Amino acid sequence: MKTELVTNLKRHATRILSDLRDSGESVLITEHGKPSAYLVDVESFEFMQNRLRGLDGIVRGERNVLAVFILHVMRSERLLRSFILEQRDLDS
Repeated sequence: MKTELVTNLKRHATRILSDLRDSGESVLITEHGKPSAYLVDVESFEFMQNRLRGLDGIVRGERNVLAVFILHVMRSERLLRSFILEQRDLDS
């Protein structure tokens, strides 16, 4: 990954963007010696966005499955308690 100072980006934006398009290599922009931003080519950015949307969908699906599982466990627990109470009543 290339690194550029923010001042270089201001002065040489056209060249830096051209290099980015040609190489596809991301550029870390630093400001006062600290990371400030990343420049990535459009294809890489869109790929990452699509990947994140896919992962978000997986997480939502897993949460839904877990919620249904918890509801089933709670229902089973209630049924088991009712059964135990009925058995106690029959035994007394």
